[in-house]
Amino acid sequence: MVRSDFRFHVTKRVRYAEIDAQAVVFNSRYLEYFDIGITEYWRAVGVYDRWPAHDSPEFHVARAEVDYKAPILLDAEIDICVRCERIGRSSMIYLFELHGRDAEQLYAGGRLVYVHVAEAQGAPSPVPDEFADMFEAFEGRPLRA
Repeated sequence: MVRSDFRFHVTKRVRYAEIDAQAVVFNSRYLEYFDIGITEYWRAVGVYDRWPAHDSPEFHVARAEVDYKAPILLDAEIDICVRCERIGRSSMIYLFELHGRDAEQLYAGGRLVYVHVAEAQGAPSPVPDEFADMFEAFEGRPLRA
């Protein structure tokens, strides 16, 4: 993928608390950055406006992948890029890239698979059509498999 394949990004500055003894971002923080990205992506799609917290569809992370490309240093501004790749019967796959502000620098890429469940402890259930419709409208392309 290239940076332009992502319709959405949010910018974040690396804080001192996020680096390790080598003065680079600690590896587990990359998943935290993906979480920041998905939260803001869902906000941009309109999920938080549409579903109050008590009625919100429930999604659990079923798989997380991170491909580290280059170290991120303290105080760097990064763009957390997010896109929905595909919507299955009960799952949604999201792609992520962490870029430098110049867009040429790719720090990491990743993929998260979320599974929709009927309740917090429940089994997988179909992704609500209204929910899927919102993501297809935002991305401007069909996403359902």
